[in-house]
Amino acid sequence: MSLLVVGLSHRSAPVSVLERAALSADAQVKLAQDIVSAEPAAEAAVLATCNRIELYADVDKFHAGVAELSTLLAQHSGVGLEELTPYLYVHYEDRAVHHLFSVACGLDSMVVGEGQILGQIKDALARGQELHTAGRLINDLFQQALRVGKRAHSETGIDRAGQSLVSFGLEQLADGADVPGWVAGQRALVIGAGSMSSLAATTLARLGVSELVIANRTLDRAEKLAASLVALGQGTVRAVPMSAVPDELTRASAVVSCTGATGLVLTAEAVADALAVPEGASAVMAGAVVAEGALRAPDGSLVARLAETASRDGRVRIRDLGGRPAESGDTGCPVGLDDSPAATGAGDPAQHGVWMENAGGAAVVAPRQAVRHRGGSVRMALLDLAMPRDIDHAVHRIPGVRLVDIESLADASADAPMAADVDQVRDIVAAEVAAFGAAQRAARITPTVIALRAMAADVVAGELARLDGRLSGLDEKQRGEIQQTVRRVVDKLLHAPTVRVKQLAGEPGGAGYADALRTLFDLDPETVASVSRADPTDRETDAENRGRS
Repeated sequence: MSLLVVGLSHRSAPVSVLERAALSADAQVKLAQDIVSAEPAAEAAVLATCNRIELYADVDKFHAGVAELSTLLAQHSGVGLEELTPYLYVHYEDRAVHHLFSVACGLDSMVVGEGQILGQIKDALARGQELHTAGRLINDLFQQALRVGKRAHSETGIDRAGQSLVSFGLEQLADGADVPGWVAGQRALVIGAGSMSSLAATTLARLGVSELVIANRTLDRAEKLAASLVALGQGTVRAVPMSAVPDELTRASAVVSCTGATGLVLTAEAVADALAVPEGASAVMAGAVVAEGALRAPDGSLVARLAETASRDGRVRIRDLGGRPAESGDTGCPVGLDDSPAATGAGDPAQHGVWMENAGGAAVVAPRQAVRHRGGSVRMALLDLAMPRDIDHAVHRIPGVRLVDIESLADASADAPMAADVDQVRDIVAAEVAAFGAAQRAARITPTVIALRAMAADVVAGELARLDGRLSGLDEKQRGEIQQTVRRVVDKLLHAPTVRVKQLAGEPGGAGYADALRTLFDLDPETVASVSRADPTDRETDAENRGRS
């Protein structure tokens, strides 16, 4: 059996393809189970993150394994095989080991050196163990990858070469400003309570946001995360259900979203609606404002629909700024969302707000406090770390909104400087790959060596039994001396060849030594196979016991 990796990542595929191929948690489980059910694979694990999907399997046939894993990935991702194939990469045996070790060290990450991938590798291994799809090879490989990753971070300065995707995303949101200074005092909304969202919430709390709100479909999980963050910052931390997101958007100046949803969590309309509500007012309060006077907002938005409903009920009349009845399609706002100069970045985003008819004239209800960026005022900064995306990409056309997502992070990271420590990490990876390969090759011959020793022990036991029948006059001490002498002779004859064959088997091309041993000593293949299936500790102990019986 040999290790095979089939996958795609931000290095091989555009974000649009990664987004479509993203696997839900249930799909990952089913995929791992289907891999081990397929003929070429004996064990498997699925490593799925926001910018990679990789299948690891122990296969007995390379070409059949590649075909089967590619087909299964296409089936479970919903992307056609013909469309997916150009973006897939394949690694085999030592190259597969090298790839995972590089991934574990952060060398293959979108942000070089980030350490979050270690947690994701650990999760993939735990899932394989729970599903019983991870056998001896996958367990050894992933556990060693975790050790190599930790070694790289402890022995080198790879952490200085990169950062977490969250930190890098916040850096891009700050757009050249000092991140701690940019974050401090803001009202932040984090959508989701998984590992990435938890990291984002923790980072924001430590940087000193004035208010942190965590929204999640499971409120209990959001509450637990919020409780753990109270001591990290000086601001308030709250947990809310997902139904409260529209209302929380009206107060947030920074939003981070990373959920496992398959559809959009925040639409462009939802963001536009939130920006149309003045600071300090909620979406519900906005309805009361409509009842008191004529309110104009982006056509089709929540506020506009509330105004229309009130107008139909005879409570208010919808008017434009000049006091005339609004024409169909007229938003009544001097800065539109679709076809005005501001929509393309030419207008002043700060003008966009809620417009009211009040005391005989039009007045602008002041929008939330704008955050100064290098490129101008930004009233809402959005960081989308989900794959597939949580936030509608169209929000970037809304004046006063800045969006950073996986695609823009990939573009920005391509120009990020590499630290000198990266070369040291590569040396560590190369050495660890060689050591792992040698250990695995040596382990492959171990069942054959154990079977050989077991056969020798059976021969010794048979000869001693025959000797007992012929020399019945021996006392116990004499019989014991003879038995010990015979066993020592056999052990000494086997010691040098078995130690040497393990050393040779650990070298490249050493797989043939196991076949040579089986042929020379006429070992039963089924006996060797049964030893391979046994637990390593149990089989070593059993062989020793048989030699002493």
